[in-house]
Amino acid sequence: MVEVEHWNTLRLKIYIGENDRWKGKPLYKAIVEKLREMGIAGATVYRGIYGFGKKSHIHSSDVMRLSADLPIVIEVVDRGFKIEKAICEIKPMIKDGMITVEPTIVVWVGTKEEVKKFEEDAVREE
Repeated sequence: MVEVEHWNTLRLKIYIGENDRWKGKPLYKAIVEKLREMGIAGATVYRGIYGFGKKSHIHSSDVMRLSADLPIVIEVVDRGFKIEKAICEIKPMIKDGMITVEPTIVVWVGTKEEVKKFEEDAVREE
């Protein structure tokens, strides 16, 4: 196994609603497909079971308060310049939501071939 450590990576989180759409498709799917098309390292979609947004409406998966619009969070981690490009592409797709960005340290672990594409801006290689 090989490790490549990055200190110039960002974590992007996109907060939207489960019912949000883009061109007839669920927005979270459209965003993940766009990120994949852009060559982003990876993205994960989380479905919230309870929460509220800027309008303070409770969204819940509880049977007693069944909401049809649960919170969705899409989490993405990649090198800073790729996250910046992704934001420019994704922001126009979101009508009602929030985007956060924070610095993060990533240690890519895998075979030499798997981590090779991340070596050019790595801090350390072992």
